Amino acid sequence: MRLTQRQGTRLTPQLQLAMRLLQCGRTELEHLIEDALAANPVLERVADDGPAHTGDEPLDHGPGHAENGEPPLPAETGAAAGDEPDWHGIAEPVSLQSHLNAQLRLSPLGPRDRAIGEALIDGLDADGYCTAGFDDIRAACALQPAPDDAEIETVRHLIQRFDPLAVASRTLSECLLLQLHGIDAEPAVLAAARRIADAHLDVLARQGVLGAAKALGLAPDLAGRAVAVLKTLDPRPGAALAAARTEYIEPDLIAERDGTRWRVRLLDGHRPRLRVNAGYGRRLRAGAAEQAVIGQYRQEAQWLVAALAQRRDTLRRVAEAVVRRQTGFLEQGLRGLRAMRLQDVAGDLGLHESTVSRACNGKYLATPHGLFELSALFASGVADGGDGLQAADAVQARIAELIGAEDPAKPLSDAAIAQRLAAEGVSIARRTVAKYRDALRIPPASARRESA
Repeated sequence: MRLTQRQGTRLTPQLQLAMRLLQCGRTELEHLIEDALAANPVLERVADDGPAHTGDEPLDHGPGHAENGEPPLPAETGAAAGDEPDWHGIAEPVSLQSHLNAQLRLSPLGPRDRAIGEALIDGLDADGYCTAGFDDIRAACALQPAPDDAEIETVRHLIQRFDPLAVASRTLSECLLLQLHGIDAEPAVLAAARRIADAHLDVLARQGVLGAAKALGLAPDLAGRAVAVLKTLDPRPGAALAAARTEYIEPDLIAERDGTRWRVRLLDGHRPRLRVNAGYGRRLRAGAAEQAVIGQYRQEAQWLVAALAQRRDTLRRVAEAVVRRQTGFLEQGLRGLRAMRLQDVAGDLGLHESTVSRACNGKYLATPHGLFELSALFASGVADGGDGLQAADAVQARIAELIGAEDPAKPLSDAAIAQRLAAEGVSIARRTVAKYRDALRIPPASARRESA
């Protein structure tokens, strides 16, 4: 028998909770808080005029310090709920494709892999499965040179780890096996569940648990527990989002001009404030066992209060870093959008890219130009002739402006648009102009002349 040592990363319950809360959108967070209040007697809601903390739990440390020598934006003033704008829900269609494409934009992929990812996502069926063949995806990408099968599979495996997990799988077996990686269960039960999902789903469907147990040589009890685990998985990971639906979006933050600068304010005045009731256990005549349970409740409540404070601080810091880099967008709209990557903001704040991704996904910023998901302000770049990059979305907006101002009798060709952009310091090829024009659903010059 040989003993070996291996190093690994294990997430503590506190860190898992903090990551989960940071990933939550506004509505999901409110539901989570209400569930916690109902389940934990030590956790209580704070009255508007009451203290938010008891001294028994960690406190919010307030605004972060400047990072990398950059001056911080003015600190949040903590406006009361009544000071918030009366934001009415803004209807926005959410589909499986738009949900996945938002995550694709946040992934550290180059333009080539992103084009493959867009083709894969566009070809998913109603249940979220990838049914398109390799040749179909190559045709949809229109890349030169065309991607080979291995290149397409690499991007597909990345998408499978997006939310919802296991989307873009090709088979039910693959879908279930991927979801089993995140399940916490006895090793023997997990091993049996993997064996069933890998090669015996047809036996399970025809002959039930006993048939699967016999085919695998397993005890019926073990096979039954394995099947119970499989029943907790989602065989149709994309179904909930496949059909476009309307959600009502409320902003999480607002960008406001403060003199010559921009500041960020959290819009969380309507969210319940929580505290830990430190005297709960002392007021009860409880024995040692009951006190141990109360202690567990108190610890969980402390973790939640601390994690909420951490989420609030991280979200504000990330939004401030985004606003610092996108002041041109706030002042000019899409035309002023600058190229920005996850690693740029992560480097500004000394955070991991995955933390920035969680903070941006599903969080909405109210701006003078409308409501934008923070992740939508990240974009690939086009050289602007100076020392920076202009976002592709900004270039598209400029193309739309040029076409909108053209002479209907003499519409601008793609080459002419490329020349005008070059004169403005944005150097892109004619075929790139054509690609952006197509994305804007604007016909070519010949068709515009005919329609005029």
